[in-house]
Amino acid sequence: MNKIWDFIEENPIAAVVAGGEIAFWVAIATGLVARYLLKLRRTSVVLLLLTPVIDLVVLAGTVIDLRDGGKANFVHGLAAVYLGFSVVFGHSMIKWADVRFAHRFAGGPPPHKPDSREKLRAEWRDWGKCVAACALAAVVLLGLIFLVGDTEQVAPLWGWLPRLGVVTAIWFATGPLWQQFTPRHDRAESDPEDVHRPEGARR
Repeated sequence: MNKIWDFIEENPIAAVVAGGEIAFWVAIATGLVARYLLKLRRTSVVLLLLTPVIDLVVLAGTVIDLRDGGKANFVHGLAAVYLGFSVVFGHSMIKWADVRFAHRFAGGPPPHKPDSREKLRAEWRDWGKCVAACALAAVVLLGLIFLVGDTEQVAPLWGWLPRLGVVTAIWFATGPLWQQFTPRHDRAESDPEDVHRPEGARR
């Protein structure tokens, strides 16, 4: 435990990133509770709208730390990546949680189970979002680099740019490329029993 506190003292931005991630899911959870269990729709909207505010707080904390003379390290780069992915994937994560919460607590329909074609389209869509998130993270990193201006202070941030390229490549290989060559075991569009029925007897 002492090592954790020592790490936070040396890297206060780590607490900001961790706190931002926790606050993000707390805002979603409380927003869904307000919507489906307490029937407070306006309150739920306000709580869910806090998620982009949390992203801005993480960004502001990163900028302030660097402007106050903090030496950039792995955590500062992680904050930029967190911001990029949170902004791009935030809406879809809220939608994902909303469908499951509504099904579990409000009698909503169960989550849709996609077939292979839908999974492939989803993988391509998510990979496109990954590219967008990495591009946004790169813009934030470059903004931090040029905002601070001290080459030595922000040198570690440059190392995050090739890492973003690696992330997109790995996501592509394990996402759409993998799904493209995964054997399909989808159920036929018609009822399997129909295959053995006379044409006129099929539904």
